[in-house]
Amino acid sequence: MNSADASFARLYEIVRRLRAPDGCPWDREQSPQTLRGDLIEETYECVEAINENDPAHVREELGDVFLLATMISYMHEQEGSFTVSDALEEVCEKLIRRHPHVFGESEAATAAEVLKQWEAIKVDLEGRKPKDSVLDQVSTALPPLERAYKLQKKAAKVGFDWPEAAGVWDKVEEELSEAKEAHASQAAHASQAADPAAAAHLESELGDLLFSVVNICRFLRVDPAVALHGANVKFARRFKHVEKRMKETGEPMEDGKLELMDRFWNEAKAAERKAP
Repeated sequence: MNSADASFARLYEIVRRLRAPDGCPWDREQSPQTLRGDLIEETYECVEAINENDPAHVREELGDVFLLATMISYMHEQEGSFTVSDALEEVCEKLIRRHPHVFGESEAATAAEVLKQWEAIKVDLEGRKPKDSVLDQVSTALPPLERAYKLQKKAAKVGFDWPEAAGVWDKVEEELSEAKEAHASQAAHASQAADPAAAAHLESELGDLLFSVVNICRFLRVDPAVALHGANVKFARRFKHVEKRMKETGEPMEDGKLELMDRFWNEAKAAERKAP
């Protein structure tokens, strides 16, 4: 078995060869900008493998993440802005600097103390200006679902939170009612010309509803992204069963067949309940 440093050196050399003048035409044409979407996609695929608790799949997907991180770093090395080694050394120094309770004389016995020390180090040692708001610590580049979750967590850490779950459930019901009212108002004027203000109001109310659902997930210690991923997998599994059963009966998937499709959907649900 190769050591980690030998394996990384091999990956680096492969990336260097792919980006060489006589390397791969596709790889040579790529840039950090063109690989942004791939990096996001591979990261989510890695998260999916972790959710599935499948070590072999996790290993494969982490390899893809390593590849893209190395490829993007090497592109900057080619441009002369920094080297792959620079990126690795910087994160090594950061880890040592931010863990004085491990590599130095500081003490931090709990995860909460570690996080408090971490924030202090960023300001006192690294010279980062304190954020004007605790919410400024949450990246605006995060997908909306994850950003909503992290914004709520940051607010909760400074005491801006519900005292009990009942209040959060009430808020979900309140936002659902307001979204229904906005939809009813829009539907009442459907025969008239499209009303941009009404559409914007409905969008706003549905956004509030989604935000409140994320909040109840957070309050009950459920990661909303993980929960939604599970719901996506479940929907896809049941829908594929519907497709399979419709094909077996010779019925096309089209409007007017909802009653039959719904029966097969319930069939899939029943089979899941019986499964061990």
